[in-house]
Amino acid sequence: MPVHRPNPLRPRRLFLAGLLLATLTLTLALTAPADAATTPSRGSAYMGMGVLAHDGSNGTPSTGDATQTEGVDVASYQGNVAWSTLWSSGVKWAYTKATEGTYYTNPYFAQQYNGSYNVGMIRGAYHFATPDTTSGATQANYFVDHGGGWSKDGKTLPGALDIEWNPYGAACYGKSQSAMVSWIADFLNTYKARTGRDAVIYTATSWWTDCTGNYSGFASANPLWIARYASDVGTLPAGWSYYTMWQYTSSGPTVGDHDKFNGALDRVVALANG
Repeated sequence: MPVHRPNPLRPRRLFLAGLLLATLTLTLALTAPADAATTPSRGSAYMGMGVLAHDGSNGTPSTGDATQTEGVDVASYQGNVAWSTLWSSGVKWAYTKATEGTYYTNPYFAQQYNGSYNVGMIRGAYHFATPDTTSGATQANYFVDHGGGWSKDGKTLPGALDIEWNPYGAACYGKSQSAMVSWIADFLNTYKARTGRDAVIYTATSWWTDCTGNYSGFASANPLWIARYASDVGTLPAGWSYYTMWQYTSSGPTVGDHDKFNGALDRVVALANG
């Protein structure tokens, strides 16, 4: 009967095969596209999310001799906000993210929206637009139905449309410039029909130029909230000769996103009253 002897090379071959498999796995992990890891989850977008990446860095604003009124904008990632601290520091107005697309409402909306009001601030709500998911009219209705309405109480600002870089995919949401203009018009017209107010448009000049062709047709009715983290606002989108609000930093005190209203507090009240 033949004697079966163990193969002294077999353990070594198994070890080498395992080492090769581990090396291949690590190589694939390092070279795989990063999109899945870096794309944020739906609903996590917020005002100015793409500004640092696409439109400059934080700077100290230079407002010259113009009277400016400090404000902030907040979203769910900031959690419960210390409104009394902000009020004491001179912040007099605030915007809170209410909705995104037709699939998300801010779980901190009540604390943020009502909390700013309760310390004396003039407050408003904003909607993060996702033009690739549903129509402008559908999103405007969703916004109004979930915190984006308006009342003439002297303390409520008109709703704001946050239209900027798409954090989930193509910067212009896969739309042509004319299609984007139509989507925005659909949102604005529906919002005004529901509330009687012209919504504020929040955007950045570079995004507006790329994705709407620098369309000027909304400037006569819709206040401009410009995003630019620098010492000045730079060139404004076509049609607007001045800005109403300016988001100038994402690294301010207490909460990061700080803004200037282009006027004294009585002008903030005027916008609230329509």
